[in-house]
Amino acid sequence: MPVRNIYAELGVRRVINAATTLTALGGTVLPDEVVEAMASASTSCVSMDELHLAASQHLARLTRNEDAYVTSGCAAGIALSVLAAITAGRPEVIARLPYDETLARNVVIHRAHRIPYDRAIELGGGHLVEVGNMIQTFEWELDAALDENTAAVFWVAGSHLPQTTLSLKETVAIAHARGVPVIVDAAAQLPPLENLTYFTVECGADVALFSGGKALRGPQASGLMVGSTKLLDAVRANAAPRQRLARAMKVGKEEIAGLVAAIERYVALDHEAMASAWNETVATWAKGLEDLDGVTVRRVEDNEAGQPVARLEITLDPGVALISAAEVVERLWDDTPRVAVLPGLGNSIYVTPDTLVGDDEMMVLNRLRAVLRSARDEHSE
Repeated sequence: MPVRNIYAELGVRRVINAATTLTALGGTVLPDEVVEAMASASTSCVSMDELHLAASQHLARLTRNEDAYVTSGCAAGIALSVLAAITAGRPEVIARLPYDETLARNVVIHRAHRIPYDRAIELGGGHLVEVGNMIQTFEWELDAALDENTAAVFWVAGSHLPQTTLSLKETVAIAHARGVPVIVDAAAQLPPLENLTYFTVECGADVALFSGGKALRGPQASGLMVGSTKLLDAVRANAAPRQRLARAMKVGKEEIAGLVAAIERYVALDHEAMASAWNETVATWAKGLEDLDGVTVRRVEDNEAGQPVARLEITLDPGVALISAAEVVERLWDDTPRVAVLPGLGNSIYVTPDTLVGDDEMMVLNRLRAVLRSARDEHSE
């Protein structure tokens, strides 16, 4: 029986994702183990409370954390964490949201950590309070911002962000001295594998949040929370299947099963071998483009989120290559199948190997060469 191609049936073009694990591109491609787990979960109904709890216990053991919880994405994890911090999981307090402004609802964030996704804090009922500036933050500034109206501190992980904030360990020490929990947004902070415990076990944060559909290669509509049972029990009190504010953020039985399988796979991977394979792909791309006029290639050690995933930077001299980076991006996208790459500064683009499967590696190289060579052919006619 032929495999159904739902994209073709809907008239939607497939994308070869050489950019990164962008939500706008559907994240990444699911491994067979994840697809099989999701298909298995779809064959019957189940108590969602029992499934959530069993998955939490299993994932806590796998990730070596006190507790864990599966969400419908990292942004949902932010909102749930804030709801948990505000309500402490108490039903009589949960029932007073979203209208009761007498509750402690301030969520303190370093100004240098402001990102588009922090709006999920407000979705969870939190009021953002900034400390510090883009150049520096002092310990006294954070301490002064913590008062009876503070529900939590929100700390964003990533070496790609300005490194002008207090460290996580400093932040946790100050917050915990005031009895305030710390939430870490670590959405794209895998690899390395050790980050599953770094933010919580090593640095002491109350919860760390990861996207399920990025490096873990789980369902795109999934996320992982790891951390303290106290906070995650409060998350459960706010989350589906209960009919509260977070009902809209429910995660299905298929996504829970898929993320469990994805994390089982991820912790068992040979991460050194995987990194070596990515390095080989980058080297192949570099060698395959180095003979083109007006094209300069450079290996970059980290991805756009500051994680140790090698990628290739391709810089164009439009006067020699006879095409701009923006035109390359457009031509790659307009063909079939589409190839997505990540625009850089000026006339540069980035291509990354960690989102590719099968023959995609050579497809990306061949399409890049074809686009770059066609530009010269067009000008020579």
